[in-house]
Amino acid sequence: MAVKRNRWLVGGILFIAVAALLAVSLGPLIQAAFNPHGPGHNNTNAATVAEPDRQAELEGRANGYELVLEREPDNQAALEGLVEARIGLGDLAGAADPLSRLAELNPQEPRYAVLLAQTKQQLNDLEGAAQTYRSVLTATPGNMEALQGLVSLLVVQERPQAAVGLLQDTLKTAEQSNKIQPGTIDVIAVKLLLGQVYAEQSRYDDAIAIYDTAIQDAQTLGGTPDFRPTLAKGLILRETGKEDEAKPLFETALSLAPVQFKARIQQLISQAPINGAADGTLDESAPVEAPEIAPETIDPEAPAESPAPDAAE
Repeated sequence: MAVKRNRWLVGGILFIAVAALLAVSLGPLIQAAFNPHGPGHNNTNAATVAEPDRQAELEGRANGYELVLEREPDNQAALEGLVEARIGLGDLAGAADPLSRLAELNPQEPRYAVLLAQTKQQLNDLEGAAQTYRSVLTATPGNMEALQGLVSLLVVQERPQAAVGLLQDTLKTAEQSNKIQPGTIDVIAVKLLLGQVYAEQSRYDDAIAIYDTAIQDAQTLGGTPDFRPTLAKGLILRETGKEDEAKPLFETALSLAPVQFKARIQQLISQAPINGAADGTLDESAPVEAPEIAPETIDPEAPAESPAPDAAE
C-alpha cells in the first residue's frame, strides 16, 4: 500500500488530467534518479545504476565541483553541477546540501526548493520535505509544483483530510490573491487536484461535484477553453461504471483541447477501465487508479532538454 500511495501523483490517468496538461515539470533529472528503471521500480540500488565508466566520470566531475566549491562556496554553476553529478551517481543524500544552498541563493526560483523537498521525501525526511514545500507555498501560494508535492506527501502519510484541507484553504484565498495579482492561483488546477484526492479516498461523488464546479469556472472565466475538468469528470465516470455518461464528456474534451493534446487524450480515453467498470464489476473498495505513465508525458510542450540545471558544460 505504501509503495502504491507513494506513486499516486507520479503517473496515472487522473494525474494527466490534473498536471500533465498544466505544463508543469517536476524536475526530470530528480525524477529519473528516484525511479532509475522507470515508474514503480524499487530504487534501493540507485547508486549502482551508472555503468562503471559513467560512474567514474561522474565521480570525477563531482570531485572537481567540490574543489571549486572549497574556493567559492556560492559558485552556482559548481553547485548545480555537483547536484547533477551526485544524482547521476544515485547519491540523493549527497545532492541535498548543494540543493539546499541553491534554494537559499535563489529564493525567487522555487524550483530548487521543490527539488530539495522531493529529495528530502525520498530520503524519508518527511517533516523536512513538508516544511520545504510549505515555505514555497508561503511565498507563492499558487505554486502547483509545491502544492502537488505537499498533497502527494500528505497522501503518502495517509493524511488525506489534511490534503483536502490544504487545497480547500488554497481555494478560499484564491479570489483575493488573484485580485492582487491575476493568475497567482490556478483555481481550476487546484480543483482538479482536490478531485483527485477525493478519488483516492473513493469519494467519487465529491470528486464529480468539484469537477462540475471546475467545468463551470472554465466556462465563466473566459480565455482559452479548458478541457481538463471535463476530461477528469469523464474519467471518473468511466472508472465508476458510467461509460455512457462519460462518452459525451470525452467528446467535449477532445473538441476543446488544443491540437497538441488530442492524441494523448484519445490514448487515455481508449484505455480500458482500471477497476472492472467496463463490465459493471467495479471494485468499490479500490481507489480509482491508472497505469503508470512516464514523467516525460507530463509536459507535452516542454523542450526536449531537461529544465534541470546543467553546469557541466
